[in-house]
Amino acid sequence: MAGPFPPTATFTGFNEPRRIEAEVFDLEVEGTLPLEIDGTFYRCGPDPCFPPRLADDININGDGMVMMFRFSGGHVDMRSRYVRTEKFRLEHRARRALFGAYRNPYTDDPSVAGRDRTTANTNVVHHARRLFALKEDGRPHELDPDTLETRGRFDYGGKMASLTSTAHPKIDPATGEMISHGYEARGLATREVALQVISPQGELVREEFFLAPYVSMMHDWAVSSRHVVFPLMPTTADPQRMRQGGPHWQFDPTLDTWVGVMRRDASTSDLRWFRAPACGLGHVTNAFSDGERVHLDIFVSERNQFPFISSTDGRPFDRASSTPRLTRWTFDLAHRGEHFESRTLFSDFMEMPAIDPRYQMYPYRHAFCTLIDDSRPRDAAGTLGVGWNTLAHLDVTSGRIERYYVGERTTCQEPCFVPRSAGAPEGDGFILSQLTRRDGHLRTEIVVLDAQHLGEGPLARVKVPFQLRAAVHGNWVPRSVLDAARA
Repeated sequence: MAGPFPPTATFTGFNEPRRIEAEVFDLEVEGTLPLEIDGTFYRCGPDPCFPPRLADDININGDGMVMMFRFSGGHVDMRSRYVRTEKFRLEHRARRALFGAYRNPYTDDPSVAGRDRTTANTNVVHHARRLFALKEDGRPHELDPDTLETRGRFDYGGKMASLTSTAHPKIDPATGEMISHGYEARGLATREVALQVISPQGELVREEFFLAPYVSMMHDWAVSSRHVVFPLMPTTADPQRMRQGGPHWQFDPTLDTWVGVMRRDASTSDLRWFRAPACGLGHVTNAFSDGERVHLDIFVSERNQFPFISSTDGRPFDRASSTPRLTRWTFDLAHRGEHFESRTLFSDFMEMPAIDPRYQMYPYRHAFCTLIDDSRPRDAAGTLGVGWNTLAHLDVTSGRIERYYVGERTTCQEPCFVPRSAGAPEGDGFILSQLTRRDGHLRTEIVVLDAQHLGEGPLARVKVPFQLRAAVHGNWVPRSVLDAARA
């Protein structure tokens, strides 16, 4: 290796790079795994292979590491593999970092000018018998769903014109369609956004471009059964700033927040734009349509939520104004004007939502998320600088919250919902979450909880005999779906 990782928050403690590609057969299980959990839990996150080219880096700039936990008959096997992106292969040949600051090619080694910088490190999604590692600054990378070997960059047989594709595509449970988008679709800091529709058979059947009001970090977005929603927050990109070695993103409080809404069967030229004062936007829990009204449940903060993103007005990062709260925005397409309704559903510090995937895009009641309970001990970790210490079950109809505190010096990650059966009622199933424990032994666990009885504690703990680096997002794929793909 070219040298040690720097002793900074990005590379020490909870965030220490693990760099482990591993296979473990029959992990230790404490408790009893429900036999209904039959399939694979995929996770994806950043794990840097080499010390940064510059003096330091940010957490989300690491190489993509995909992990899988295969549940079957009360047993669990695991495997982890790096995604062999072009960046990964070039740096491995050189045995050092060649790419510089996050999404700023002007800070790269001249030898990699013009090469693909994506790390494919944010999400892993299965659709139409293919498994994809995703990051919003590049195209998907296809993986073998059993071995996690990288099959290569994927552009739907040359049909995809956009240079980018979101890490949060939405799959319609009623039709099997996957709807995706790409921002900065024509290149670095461009205003073009692409809307992409992939058929249940995996064909790109539609790609349409439009110009956004400004370049915005559009990490998540929303699709309902009848509408598409593009939320733009004033975390913006400036090519001139990047040429001078500055960051890709800065929060600009002088810009409004814009939200574009259109029917799924309409053209992007029919986008209806709504506006609100500047705010920070996080992940989308769900969206659903009610006649001409579209409801979007999204995490909203007063300002940008990430400590590593500065503000154009020089105001220092402030945790209070960056607190994300689950908020319902309602857009009435039957009325003119740019105004929309906003109502806070939960005021707690929470994020990283999951729902029963059978209800995505449709009216729903149950949601699950990570939460920071300041009344209990918590660890310092991750991109927010604080670690999630509680898993929560939200009833968005009644406002009720059920909590499971994961323990001291323990951090939980995004929950994943597994239905108890194909015909089970909404929210009847299990929650899986990856935990990092630092209570004397650095180790990773997958905790398994009954989704409707979260507060009663784990049904089982699946123990990994070493620590995995924290992932960002992941998904559950039933065994029946994977078997069909193999066939």
